[in-house]
This record gives sequence, structure tokens and C-alpha cells, in this order.
Amino acid sequence: MLSRLEAKKPSLCHSEPLTAEKVRATLCVLKGILTSCYGPSGRLKQLHNSTGGSVCTTSQSAVLLRNLSVTHPILKILTASVQNHVSCFSDCGLFTAILCCNLIENVQKTDLTATTTIKLNTHLLNFCTSYLRSEACGCRIPVDFSNTQILLCLVRSILTSKPACMLTRKEIDHVSILILRAFLLIIPGNTEDPIILGKSIIVPLKGQRVTDSTVLPGVLIEMSEAQFMRVLPVRKSSPLKVALFSTSLSGDFSDLGEGCMVVSDGVSLENAVLDQLINLGRQLVSDHVDLVLCQKVIHPSLKQFLTLHHIVTIDRVGVMLMEPLSKVTGTQPIGSLGSVSPGSYGSVKDWCSAKFGWKHFFHLIPNEATVCSLLLCNRNDTAWDELKLTCQTALHALQLTIKEPWVLLGGGCTETHLAACIRHKIYKEPGSILQDDGCTQAELQLIAEAFCSALESLAGSLEHDGGETLTDMKYGHFWTIQAGPPSVVNWTDLLSRCGCGVYNSQEELSWSFLKSTCHPFVPQACLPHETEEIRPQSTHSLTLDCLTAKLSGLKVAVETANLILDLAYVIEDKN
Repeated sequence: MLSRLEAKKPSLCHSEPLTAEKVRATLCVLKGILTSCYGPSGRLKQLHNSTGGSVCTTSQSAVLLRNLSVTHPILKILTASVQNHVSCFSDCGLFTAILCCNLIENVQKTDLTATTTIKLNTHLLNFCTSYLRSEACGCRIPVDFSNTQILLCLVRSILTSKPACMLTRKEIDHVSILILRAFLLIIPGNTEDPIILGKSIIVPLKGQRVTDSTVLPGVLIEMSEAQFMRVLPVRKSSPLKVALFSTSLSGDFSDLGEGCMVVSDGVSLENAVLDQLINLGRQLVSDHVDLVLCQKVIHPSLKQFLTLHHIVTIDRVGVMLMEPLSKVTGTQPIGSLGSVSPGSYGSVKDWCSAKFGWKHFFHLIPNEATVCSLLLCNRNDTAWDELKLTCQTALHALQLTIKEPWVLLGGGCTETHLAACIRHKIYKEPGSILQDDGCTQAELQLIAEAFCSALESLAGSLEHDGGETLTDMKYGHFWTIQAGPPSVVNWTDLLSRCGCGVYNSQEELSWSFLKSTCHPFVPQACLPHETEEIRPQSTHSLTLDCLTAKLSGLKVAVETANLILDLAYVIEDKN
């Protein structure tokens, strides 16, 4: 037996892992995959296992990184950091990953020590964070909750950036309005601090037109056609009393848990359990309950008993709906077959049967709408899955604006504007960033240029068709033109609007190619109060990003790059 045991293999130790050509090449491949997915015109990726299984089509980082198999420790660090960011903020995953790759690649070309690089990267990150949160920031816009235009632009920008949703402009506008309406429905009417938001439930309806999607206050419970025909609305002037059970009402012994059961001779367990269920039914009748909802199964005899007493029963609602149902009805889920406390009951304003497409639903209408159902339609499974994830991202982004009511200019403009600010700061006030850390001004200039180049390359990743990328010398915004412009050209004839949509080419601007050398300048700001002057037709086309998500993405990208650049050894267990 001992002869069959293999000797334990020694661990492999790799020093300076980033100097290995194989690691650099692998990192470059990952960056290429992520960069090609970035933005509204990003290319879709199909992911599948070589041995078979489902095929996934996406351009979203959450799906992409979950389905990509990476083996090298450096790539695992990078993907784990990005996935953790996305799990917390939903948005800006590709932004984070691409910026991290750009920083690693650019910093390696400087040949500075890891200690110096990390110090200066951290100082530049602090400068960017402070600037983006400051009143002087020229690329953030306040969110006014009394005016939905900015919020709609934020949602529309997120939907537009996900091409796998396969939406037309009309469909994007329709879904954007529904998402915003769903968000507003889950905000409670009271002004308690802190605000406790309700819940939006996304209900699938595949194979239907996107424009058939709708939002309804309350909860939609899918049911069979037979159930649909049996359930009749109950008309009462008072609220309808509801009982919500989390335990099974099927009478099966497997639901009673583990342990020993002592049964007297001649006692029928089935009859005893059924008697207990009927006694529970009698209490529900005497307590004037109108609706019984059960997470699991209700015994047919109990169903029949309750129906005879004009109580509507809905079973098999599933664990996913238990929390929303508890919120809508105000009930405490009942977890036993014993006597029910009067405080466990809740109520709803009304209910009705509803049919959408080929599906039947039981619609619970709440007294106060802090839970809503977004009935989401799309043409096929792949497009619906992508649209569902995008809607969840948009809803999360809207929720983040409650805590920080600001949005950033999108379309690459924040990145190029930040790069211009950093260059001017280094040119005019390098001492404000150095802070006596033992770094020289030459080292600061090298790292600052690597940092700015990483931001500009990220903005340039939005162009996928070989076009030229530019920045204007007044605001520092991002612009693109089609490939192959003539050598002598009037830029105003080729350019229409900047990436975020705030400025047009008729504003006496001058431009420079993004990767060319130009003299540092102070980018002027579109100050918050000036946003009121933006024309309605311009507001409709604004591209915006969630401030909270983007700040977190920036922080994660820089800190992950610093961690990877600081790696001196990788010890790999081969057993």
C-alpha cells in the first residue's frame, strides 16, 4: 500500500513574478478581453466549456469574470478584487479591471522601485478622490430628486453600455422609465432616518416584446392556469387579513425535523397530523383570515376546508418571495402548526388575478407600496438574463445616489478630465503631492504620466472601430472621430459632442490627439449650477456614471495594482 503513495512534491517559488514574460503575456490577454467589452459598442463574448454545457453571451464583468477560468495567482488577485467590488456596487467592474491592468503595464515601464511606485500611486489616488468629492470638481453633477432627468440619464447610460441586452433606443427609454418608477416605489413615504428602502422584484416573462414590460406596486405570484381560474377576488371595504406560513402545511413527517417520535399503539400519525392541520384551519377561520400564503405545500384537505370558508389559499410561493411578502403584508412568517398569535397576521389593500403574455399571476396590492414587481420581458433567454442583471445594476446605482446624491460625467470624459487635472497639478504644485516622502520630482512626473496615461487609455478603450481619440484643451473632455480623417481638417466639421454629451464642437474649442504631448492646462469646469442651463435635448443624451461606484472602482484598481506590483514572490503548492 505504501508503495502506491507518491512522494510529496516541493512547492515552487517564483521571484519577481511580473518580470516573467508568460505572466505579462497572460495579463495582456486578460486586458484585451476586458477592453474589447468596454462601453456601448463593446464586443460580446461567448463563454462555454469545451466539454459541453450552456453557452453564455455577455459583455458584463460580473458574468465574464465568473465564467473565466484563471490559474495564475496574479490574475486570481485581480479578478477576485474586481468581483468583490462588483458584488458591493454592481457597476464599474470593467472600468476597475482595465484601469488596474493599465496601471500595472505603465508602471512597469518606469523601472522605479515598488516602494516609490506605491507611495506615489497612493498620493495620486488621494488627489483624485478628494477632487471628485470637492465642490471644485468639474465633472460631477448634483442629483435633484424633484427632477427625474439626471436619474433617467444615469439609468439610460447603464442600459446603453450593455449591448447584449439587444435593446433599441425606444426600448431603452421604456425600460429606463420603468426602472426609475420601480426605484421611486420602494422609497418609503415617511422621513425616518435612516431610510429603509423596500424591495423591487424582477419577474421573468421571456419571449415577449420588451415594450410589454411594466411595473406594478406589490407582489406578483405566478400560478398555474387551473389556480388562476379558481381564485376569485374578494371585495371588502376593510383591509384583507393575511397569514404567511414558512413551514410546510402538507402534513409530511419529513418536515417535522430530526429526532425520535413515540407513537402509542393504535394511533394513526396521518390522522393526527391532519386533525392538527384542520384545527389550524379552524383558528384561521375564527380569526377572519382572508388569504393564506405558504412557502411550501398546503395539504389538499386543508385547502378544501379553507376554500369552503371563503379563504383564498396560495402555496409553493418559494423562499425568494418570503421577504417581499412579509414587507407587503406586514406579517411575521409562521413557522409552526401550533396556535397562531394574532400579532403574526398582516393585511393587504386588495388582490386580483392578472394575466401577462402567457403567464398567470396573483397580484397582491399593498396598503403602502414599498415593494414593487418589475415584469421584465425580452425576446430570448440570453437577452433576458443580460437585461435582468443590467436592471439590477441600474436599481443599485439609483439606491447609491440616495447616500451620495451626485453623478459623474461618463463616456470617458471624467477620465480625461482627471488626467488633465493631475498633469496641471504636477506642473504647478508638485510639492502638494510629494509631501516629503523621500520621492523626487522626476519620479513623481514619471508615475503621474503613467497614471494619466492609464486613465486616458481607459477612455480610449471606448473606441472599438479604429477611430481617432482626442481631448479638448478647454474642458479636458473625451472626443472621438471616425477612422482616417484627412490631414488638413476643420475639427468642428467632424466632431459633434464629447463623450458625456455636455459640450458640442461649436464652442470655440481646440483639440489634441489623446496620446500626443501637449502643454499642461487648467481644465475648466462645468460647475453644478451650470447644469441647469443644459438644454433638454442635451440632457436626454447625457452619459453619466454613479459617483459611489466609480470612486470605489478607482480605489480598488489602484490598490490592487499596488498589491500586485509589490509581489516579490509567489509560492505555489503543486501537491
